[in-house]
Amino acid sequence: MKKRIGIVEDNHDLREALCMMIQFTDQYELAESFENAESALTTLPLLDVDAVLMDINLPGESGIICVNKLKSVCPKVLVLMCTSYEDDIKIFQSLEAGASGYILKTEGPAKIVGALDELFEGGSPMSSSIARKVVASFSKMASQNKLTESLTARENEILNLLATGQMNKEVAAKLEISHGTVRKHIQNIYEKLHVNTRVEAVNLYLKR
Repeated sequence: MKKRIGIVEDNHDLREALCMMIQFTDQYELAESFENAESALTTLPLLDVDAVLMDINLPGESGIICVNKLKSVCPKVLVLMCTSYEDDIKIFQSLEAGASGYILKTEGPAKIVGALDELFEGGSPMSSSIARKVVASFSKMASQNKLTESLTARENEILNLLATGQMNKEVAAKLEISHGTVRKHIQNIYEKLHVNTRVEAVNLYLKR
């Protein structure tokens, strides 16, 4: 039985091309296409679709918001982002929203269909440039985690208070230690995290 595919793409010519791409395959059939998130969210839950090709930059609500709302009502529907964006933030927002893959439109029909095939085989297809960004981001996170793991219990306690916006003297009063001791701990934190400011230290701590 053919898998039913929905398409959400605001560019008319590209939407038509994606529709034709699906119709020319043996394993997929087009359920319906949409030019915005609002119409997609109204109709897609009624169509019994298996997967959706989703653009990000849509008029009105974005494709990322559309994914999040669609997955909340149709959790089994697979979503493949098909977009021009290689922005790190949009990549991770899409994946966090519930997308199972992320491919660039420039890859062409064969790669997009191949990505759908991989999606239904249980994979998480990504364009090579996107996959490299994801790997680099996880590598950076692992490196940051190692830095924060080097902090002592007291240093973590102080950083946690700094993250709530408390000043040195407030931290000292809260922990019942001297102002000078707090400064020394903060100096040690900076050295361990390889940062120079309180903002950098807190940001790294919150991302751990």
